[in-house]
Amino acid sequence: MSGPAPHALLRPRIAVPFVLVALIWGSTWLVIKDQLGAGVPPAWSVAWRFGLAAAAMALLARWRGERLRLDRRGHGFALTIGLAHFCCNFLLVYEAERHITSGLVAVMFGLLMLPNALLGWLALGSRITLRFLLGTAIALAGIALLLVQELRAAPPGGSVWLGAGLTGIAVLSVSIANVLQAIPGVRNRAVVPLLANAMGYGAAANVLLALLLAGPPVLSPDPRYLAGLAYLAIIGSVATFPLYYNLIRTIGPGRAAYNGVLVPVVAMGLSTLFEGYRWSALAAGGALLALVGMVVALRSREAG
Repeated sequence: MSGPAPHALLRPRIAVPFVLVALIWGSTWLVIKDQLGAGVPPAWSVAWRFGLAAAAMALLARWRGERLRLDRRGHGFALTIGLAHFCCNFLLVYEAERHITSGLVAVMFGLLMLPNALLGWLALGSRITLRFLLGTAIALAGIALLLVQELRAAPPGGSVWLGAGLTGIAVLSVSIANVLQAIPGVRNRAVVPLLANAMGYGAAANVLLALLLAGPPVLSPDPRYLAGLAYLAIIGSVATFPLYYNLIRTIGPGRAAYNGVLVPVVAMGLSTLFEGYRWSALAAGGALLALVGMVVALRSREAG
């Protein structure tokens, strides 16, 4: 007699990409922070990143023998995903990291499970349990403590709340793109060609916004900046987004967002090592509460 089936996140075909995406994305927050010190306006850094990522994703689609051409409806989906995920979200994230630490931005993104679940409920009829809501409330309390710590450590006239607000809007933008991946009209389309077009639209929108907000193109010749740009485009985007979007289609947008449990652990560790983040009892308690809340929500099987 066979035992009970393992939780979806424990199956190797799901667990391996789940953990890999979390580890890579946990490192990208610090690389983004480093990009901000190279003298390149954030809007242009985002434009370069997704211009390179779109080209690489298109090459990946060709290598896999997949057609890049989409029908009219497919272009509509790609445009929406590109504007929400690869333009609005990343512009806001880069700007937010000018005001708060990269680790805190990562922790706040751990709450992506909440809008994913709520939008999934509205668009897909996914169930939300009381346990999921309890876990999210605990995580919110932890993030509130982390914000208090940031406020205490910020210099006079700092803009911690601005950084937190920008991150909140970025989370909502990502959630819209994530839930769109799970609707029937999108989930039956090949992921890589859709992403190549979406990143192309996102890159074009970023170029237009960069011209309006920052003026003529700026690209630093610093090898460290260029290496970071390549890492974010190839490893942080091309290697991970197909894996993540396939997770959304397989286990739902709510559960796919649970990699937010691992991402903050990686990001806060790197922030401690390289950004000089100082842990206080308040910050440690907040981080612990945030992670405990995410784990409680994760154990809710109907939340996806």
